[in-house]
Amino acid sequence: MQTLIREALEEGVRLRRQCLDLLPETLMRGSQAMTHCLQNGGKILACGNGGSAADAQHFAGELVNRFEINRPGLAAIALTHDASVITSIANDFSFDDVYARQVEALGRPGDMLLAISTSGGSVNVINAVSAAERLGMTTLALTGRDGGELGRHKGVGIHINIPHPSTPRIQEMHITCLHLLCSLVDQSMFGGKT
Repeated sequence: MQTLIREALEEGVRLRRQCLDLLPETLMRGSQAMTHCLQNGGKILACGNGGSAADAQHFAGELVNRFEINRPGLAAIALTHDASVITSIANDFSFDDVYARQVEALGRPGDMLLAISTSGGSVNVINAVSAAERLGMTTLALTGRDGGELGRHKGVGIHINIPHPSTPRIQEMHITCLHLLCSLVDQSMFGGKT
């Protein structure tokens, strides 16, 4: 048991060290796009499946309420939490459409989509990117492994990828990336910690 714990922690440390060189530029671009969206009256829509759905909700909560500073709420909606909407779309159309339909209904030019998929292969997330592209929204994709189809989608303007085979390690870095994006947005818009 102690070996398992130690190996998981060491693997996480190695991945974080690797990400020191990989992530700063795309995190800056992502935070700048988010800041631009929010400062110009737009909103950020976030989606994902499973753990990525939880990350989408976590991110929206940090923006709408607060992250590390008390500041005005920022416009963010997780497309993952309305069971009536999700199940009606899945029933009447397809589970592949549960996010795209919401993007079509709620998204506007100038808004931003945060599309999270550990594998980069989530069809409903990929379809949401296509819907966002049609509306003229900016899209930030947060992926793992090789980025998958989501990472290669022409509608993705900013792609933050964690190039690792382990889903748990990817998800650990995803939440770190989301926290960093929140910190950078707070710093840009409100001067950071108070």
